[in-house]
Amino acid sequence: MNLLFAWRYFRSKKSTNAINIIAGISVAAIAVGTASLIIILSVFNGFESLVKGLYGDFYPAYKVVPASGKTLAVTARQQAALGQVKGLQAYSYVVEEKALLTGAYQTIVTLKGVQESYTKVNPIQQYIRRGSFNLGNDTIPGIVMGGGIENAAGINTEKVFEAATLYFPNTNSNLLQSDGLNAFSVIPTGAFIVQQDFDNTYAFTHLRFMQYMLGLPANTYSAIEINAQGKESDIIQQLQSIFGSQVRIQNRYQQNASLYSVMQLEKWVIYGILSLILVVAAFNMIGALSMLILEKQKDIAVLRALGATPGRIKRIFLLEGLLLSAIGAGLGIVLGGIICWLQESFHLIKLGGTTFIIDYYPVQVQWTDFILVTATVASIAFTAAWVTAQKISAQTFQLRTT
Repeated sequence: MNLLFAWRYFRSKKSTNAINIIAGISVAAIAVGTASLIIILSVFNGFESLVKGLYGDFYPAYKVVPASGKTLAVTARQQAALGQVKGLQAYSYVVEEKALLTGAYQTIVTLKGVQESYTKVNPIQQYIRRGSFNLGNDTIPGIVMGGGIENAAGINTEKVFEAATLYFPNTNSNLLQSDGLNAFSVIPTGAFIVQQDFDNTYAFTHLRFMQYMLGLPANTYSAIEINAQGKESDIIQQLQSIFGSQVRIQNRYQQNASLYSVMQLEKWVIYGILSLILVVAAFNMIGALSMLILEKQKDIAVLRALGATPGRIKRIFLLEGLLLSAIGAGLGIVLGGIICWLQESFHLIKLGGTTFIIDYYPVQVQWTDFILVTATVASIAFTAAWVTAQKISAQTFQLRTT
């Protein structure tokens, strides 16, 4: 019955056209706010999925790192046990250190010495743009570098006869000696382009070469990078039981915790800002309800005379406000869904510039976003309608005034 009254009041012709205009504006504002939230959350989901995909390719599923210090020693027993981990797909020992790379110019790189099996852990070969993923060997090492490093060092990886020089800290020297760096010539064999942070930072070379240049024993590494499938807690438990307290086991999130935290923070800050659109729409709805109440004073008086309680009157106009918000939210959800589908299917809105890996705004629609937006609209609309309806129940309306 209450909903029937609310629906009739919504459809009925108003004596003052301004009421219809304000009601229409409030519905339109709610629709725009709802659609904006759906679209923005979907775009953030698209960027998050894209970045996680890039980082997921570059970073392993699990990484074994020293609990303290920069290196860890792996015993023969631990090596054998590592090969028996359930769900293990591939792994590679890694030695990582900063070095000075010199070509036509100089630049600092983070150099990773890896095994030939590294491409099973990190599909870096898929992102090679020039040359190939050729690490050479411990006596004639190759270097595969990011495109940003290639440009910064002035190296042309397609001219393989042009060697580059790597300089490493000499751990056996001191400040009073002049030979503070070890130098070795390497052959540029390839350049990859994944993502700007990686392209400007990382280069790969042969594992044994790195151990030789840093003076590390054959069983000593900076980390072990692992790909494995299965329940995460079980895999981490297996790895921890093999290496004990001397290591920490990191999953992909822990390897990039700051990145993921920033992405989530940006998403929710934008969500909060856009929710203000709905708050503004709620004020419009309050105005529309207030004017409707003034329009229906006689109707309210008749209902009170027929025995309607103040609570019933309040519920009628509360439902009137929820009806306005439901129509606006429904239109907004449909509009936002259509726009997201069009962008996902036809890539209508392009990204500025040409340096990103894609040239359009990525979109990924998630059903949880629709639930979140619907709950947000419902809570704001209910609050606004309840405040307005609460004031009605405390007022007295008469059929005639003197």
